[in-house]
Amino acid sequence: MAHLLHLDSSLLGDRSVTRKLSARAADAWRAAHPGGTVTYRDLGSDPLPHVTEATALARMLPPEQHTPAQAASWALSEELVNEVKQADTILLGLPLYNYGAPSSVKSWVDHLIAIGLSIDAQTQAGLLAGKEFIVLAARGGGYDEGTPREGWDHAEAWLPHGVAATGLEPRFITAQLTLAEAQPFMAALIPLAKESMAAAERQIDDLWSLVPVAA
Repeated sequence: MAHLLHLDSSLLGDRSVTRKLSARAADAWRAAHPGGTVTYRDLGSDPLPHVTEATALARMLPPEQHTPAQAASWALSEELVNEVKQADTILLGLPLYNYGAPSSVKSWVDHLIAIGLSIDAQTQAGLLAGKEFIVLAARGGGYDEGTPREGWDHAEAWLPHGVAATGLEPRFITAQLTLAEAQPFMAALIPLAKESMAAAERQIDDLWSLVPVAA
């Protein structure tokens, strides 16, 4: 049976563009996979604890040497890695905050990077390869080639590198200029913003349009 892992990370609740995009993608996935199951995790409203000095050694010591804090951190990493292992498809809503990924997403990635769980201890091969990993991203401004802030989107640049050791390979669907209607100085960009959103929605709707109906 097909299984989806759906992750959100926006702090904006119902106003969030990435939440709307990821919900649209989850609905499309369900329509293409009748009988499929879903695990949902909200990194925005229920953020993961960051890996700290007290817990980082959990990734370097055998379990029998863990302190209680290290054991709890390692158990959380096991839980998160298992969520990914059980999924055929992963959806991640990824807003751009101060030109980078939300810290909650960084923490999720940090917990995934664990030798013996997501990385083979002998070969260093990623153990999470082969998953369909779709990232629904949104940018308030424009960061494409030739724009004044080209290259300032460090979230999309970072994530493929951040998860590379695990074997995950994200594919991005991005809506740009999402603040155009809210910011008077961006009013001239509203048509481009609408085009970008429509293009993202079309890409989402096409993701599983050719998947045969199956349980």
